[in-house]
Amino acid sequence: MKTTVFSTHKFEESYLVSANKSKHELNLLEVRLTENTASLAQGSEAISLFTSDDASAEVLEKLSALGVKYIALRTAGYNNVATERAAALGIKIARVPAYSPYAIAEHTMALILALNRKLIKAHNRVRDMNFSLNGLTGFDLNGKTVGVIGTGKIGTILIKILHGFGCKILAQDVTEDKNLINSYGVSYTECETICKQADIISLHVPLVPSTKHMINAKHISFMKQGVMLINTSRGGLVDTKAVIEGLKTKKIGYFGIDVYEEEEGLFFEDHSDDILQDDVIARLMTFNNVLITSHQAFLTETALTNIAETTIYNLDCFEKNKHSGNEVGIA
Repeated sequence: MKTTVFSTHKFEESYLVSANKSKHELNLLEVRLTENTASLAQGSEAISLFTSDDASAEVLEKLSALGVKYIALRTAGYNNVATERAAALGIKIARVPAYSPYAIAEHTMALILALNRKLIKAHNRVRDMNFSLNGLTGFDLNGKTVGVIGTGKIGTILIKILHGFGCKILAQDVTEDKNLINSYGVSYTECETICKQADIISLHVPLVPSTKHMINAKHISFMKQGVMLINTSRGGLVDTKAVIEGLKTKKIGYFGIDVYEEEEGLFFEDHSDDILQDDVIARLMTFNNVLITSHQAFLTETALTNIAETTIYNLDCFEKNKHSGNEVGIA
């Protein structure tokens, strides 16, 4: 099956080629899918998309007119796809539901540790031959209260890690996991309670209308002075401007993100020779208690292998008109 692969990155290309084994005709493109680039899918039955691609209703209509019938996502999330419009156009979608929850959970823990122990500042000092310890004081994680919002696969693994550090864990989810309660002493509660009691808050929920800006000025006002806030899920979960105000008043003492609400066209690309146009993230970058990584939490060999293999498997199933179990919008 001829497939146009949008937003192909160097870090994933060899994994896709290896998983494909020449079964499908892959047209690997570095450009993002947009309304202006949709025409590049001419002649393809399928396309493959990454998190930064735009599969809005207008784009899907252009793709459908070109004969595109299938979308193989190389992501778990699909908030960048107008799924209802795709269904109306008869375009089938499949995703990679789980590639490595360990990768995301471990990166979350890395952000927590790096912020707490001020590792970036310490590293930069030593490179400048400054071996002073002033201003590098952290805190023991043991005994701290951590709020984990979302206890799916990633949240569950993070809880296991945090339990090993001796943390008291509060959690919030629409469904309570009895195993987490019994095995790790997790206490399920409301988001507001987590904001009031947690020393560290980490987000692990999907971006849907009900979770957009779930961390806003109101919730920040409930938080402990100097709270640590971590987001490795979806940028839209956080009202970034409200967080900046929280950082300015020192209500938020640490902020670690791997995702950003306006990351489209910014993350995954080299802008080192450009003038940064986004004033919000530019302001965030001025705080020395903010740590930003550019959507790399998933970036492990295990995850890249799983993403590539599942993507090719989904294409196989499209071609053979078989259910993969990874379909979006099919019960």
